[in-house]
Amino acid sequence: MPFTTPPAPVCAPPLRVLIVDDHELARAGLRALLAAEPGIAIVGEAGDGEQALELCRFERPDLVLLDVCMPGMDGLATARALKLAHPAIQVLIVTLHAHPGYLIEAVRAGAAGYVLKHASREDLLTAIHRVGRGETLLAQTVIAQAFQQLRAAPVSAPASAPGSLTPREREVLRLLAQGRTNRQIGQCLGISPGTAKNHVEHILAKLGVSDRTQAAARAVELGLLS
Repeated sequence: MPFTTPPAPVCAPPLRVLIVDDHELARAGLRALLAAEPGIAIVGEAGDGEQALELCRFERPDLVLLDVCMPGMDGLATARALKLAHPAIQVLIVTLHAHPGYLIEAVRAGAAGYVLKHASREDLLTAIHRVGRGETLLAQTVIAQAFQQLRAAPVSAPASAPGSLTPREREVLRLLAQGRTNRQIGQCLGISPGTAKNHVEHILAKLGVSDRTQAAARAVELGLLS
């Protein structure tokens, strides 16, 4: 049998990350953390929201690490503008503020994750990789308080009545709100990841939201989760 050279392994492109924080020391800390992490490439840094939006136009990062409190355009306003202009870019809020109101507004602004700056190195890297893959991750120390606020908030009309969710979609929604992936949802319910994905897409459409994190928040607002 003639010898054939095996195909070269296909390497996934690095996760392109933009760091946005008005404190230089905070940016330096994140830069040092990520510089040694395989599979991550830092494409730029910004000290305010306007500069972040300008860099996103040219660099098109996969993920933006975004502080909440910044002068001028704050992190929440930046997240809203960023997701409006570049829906494919993921946003991870990295902040000192364990304030449930910030988490709620971050989710409504389109952020896929919310972690605290005092999180461990391992937890922060896990959040970055998970959000970079399109998953969601919210700080557990803040989410319970945030959900209490959402339950007490006035409810606006959804794109579709809550009753239009099927019993299976409600099961999927409950697992989605726990941060489960499509594969994990499938394992819990005995269905394929593809079927789980289809259920998630139907849920997003019925709740009138664009991503899984917003679906979880919307479900709490509507009283769909215990």
